Amino acid sequence: MNFIKETNYSFSFFLFIVLVLASNFPTSGNPHINQKHPEFQTIIFGGDSILYDAVKTKYSKEGKDDYFLSYVKIPHKYNSVLFLLAVSENDTGSFYQYFLEGFDDKWGNTLGFPVKEYSNLPQGKFTFYVRTSYGDGKYSEPASFSFRILPSFYRTRLAIFFYFIALILIYATFTKFRTYSFAQEKFRLERIINERTDELVQEKDKSEKLLANVLPKDTANELKTKGKATKKKYQMATVLFSDIQGFTKIAEQMNPEELIDQLDSFFFHFDSVVEKYNTEKIKTIGDAYMCAGGIPEKNRTNPVEVVMASLEMQKYMAGLHEKAKKDNSNFWDIRIGIHTGSVIAGVIGHKKLSYDIWGDTVNTASRMESSGEAGKINISGSTYQLVKDFYFCEYRGKMPVKYKGEIDMYFVKGIRPELSNVDTGEPNEVFFINLQLLRLNDLEDTILAKFDDEIRDDLKYHNRKHTVHVYTQVELLGRAEKVKDEDMLLLRTAGLLHDIGYMVDYTNHKKASCDFTRGFLPGFQYSEEQINKVCKLIKATQEFGEPTNLLEEIICDANLDFLGRVDYPKVSLSLYMEMKAMNKVDSFQEWKKDQISLLQNHEFHTNTARLLRDIGKKDQLIQLELLKEPS
Repeated sequence: MNFIKETNYSFSFFLFIVLVLASNFPTSGNPHINQKHPEFQTIIFGGDSILYDAVKTKYSKEGKDDYFLSYVKIPHKYNSVLFLLAVSENDTGSFYQYFLEGFDDKWGNTLGFPVKEYSNLPQGKFTFYVRTSYGDGKYSEPASFSFRILPSFYRTRLAIFFYFIALILIYATFTKFRTYSFAQEKFRLERIINERTDELVQEKDKSEKLLANVLPKDTANELKTKGKATKKKYQMATVLFSDIQGFTKIAEQMNPEELIDQLDSFFFHFDSVVEKYNTEKIKTIGDAYMCAGGIPEKNRTNPVEVVMASLEMQKYMAGLHEKAKKDNSNFWDIRIGIHTGSVIAGVIGHKKLSYDIWGDTVNTASRMESSGEAGKINISGSTYQLVKDFYFCEYRGKMPVKYKGEIDMYFVKGIRPELSNVDTGEPNEVFFINLQLLRLNDLEDTILAKFDDEIRDDLKYHNRKHTVHVYTQVELLGRAEKVKDEDMLLLRTAGLLHDIGYMVDYTNHKKASCDFTRGFLPGFQYSEEQINKVCKLIKATQEFGEPTNLLEEIICDANLDFLGRVDYPKVSLSLYMEMKAMNKVDSFQEWKKDQISLLQNHEFHTNTARLLRDIGKKDQLIQLELLKEPS
């Protein structure tokens, strides 16, 4: 009996502990066990939308449990939820305690109302718990209902995706717009820059043209780059002075404006004439006009060109004279004096620059003008010696010149009959061919200077010496074969330029020579037709080429002239050394074999070249066989 009593007391104590624990069941859901279990009567969301109605909704026990635990989805716009609990008529004195997991921090206060409402719930998952109490501090097992407030459309994944796409599109549009704006701005700035650049270029062109009218091109360039121009001495320059006869008296009688206009008209025409004949205008002093040939570029043709310019000036003034006679108006006559000699040319002044020439030649030319006669061209004896093959001149004898004593003087009467057109008196084709032959000497100086300055050390054969020999030989053969002067010009030019390409492209030297020729000869007043003929002669010297006419035969014979000379072994060794340096031959024996084959098969084309052969082919072959490779 004592044991049974003790057991009953222990069970009572245990039951008391369980009830106490049940009354303080935590929010996770193990409340104090109570005999009364709360039931949901109605669940309303959004204020008027019934989510659950115990009367109208029929669930099995298992279905009801699943429904209440399955997180019912509620649209975000209906994020207010009202819970109404079922209350029986006999249920009096009940109290309710609520807890919304995901929203509340703890169980709420105990209330006597079976209604709980939550409004403006955020998106997310929630579980609603409710438990009952009868005021004794004990709570029933909670009833629960799980639901989920869906995010607003603008916060869904799809919306975020669209936001992302929209941001990309906005960024792309903004970038494109900004790029377009930058492009427009860049285009606008570039247009402004181009306009400003064009204006600067135009102004620069104007300045350069103005400077070119005042100074020679080379002198102007030197001034722009160095800030000053060096003075140069020219051994052969031809100076022309012209002066209007009786200008002082004319100036007293004429209206000043009319006087200046007529004087300007004369000098403007003179400017065009001297430019046409490669002559440099120096200055005008009142009614005096001064120009000079052979500066700033040295040449041998300047006496002929200056006299030709003076003839055009004389013709122009004669035409005005005839017109003035018909109109019964005043006419002007000019005296022209020309002298050839050495001068010094340069720029004087620092602000107002002036290109001028000095020397005894200038003074003598001035004396030639003052000692002349109106409407005539008076030249000195030195000029006459340089132009007598082109012009017919009348000897005046030795004339006294102030400070100079007596000087031989000549009046230029015109171009020689054989060099002029019968009808017009203008220079004919023969005149210009002879002038080009004279100009060829300037071309010769330029090309040989180029060989001296730019030739490579490894060109042992195709160098200045070989070029000079071929240049001389084509003239010799041409004269012997009675070649015309025009063809002689082409032959000598081709002989001078036929190997210039070796300095540029050893493998394609003939093409390089022709390219140089086409770019260089126009500066020496060769026509396009002449240049094409020169290039054809250059190409005729190509190895294994076969000449098709006399000119090609002559230049080919001149080019291979060394095959018949006594110094052939020495010259051929220089060719071997060059080819070896250029990696164009594998061995001395191979080269010698090629030379023997060349010598055996070669024949000179012209009779003159065959007659000029110093040594026979047989003896040359013996000498070639004895050749040894130089160490």
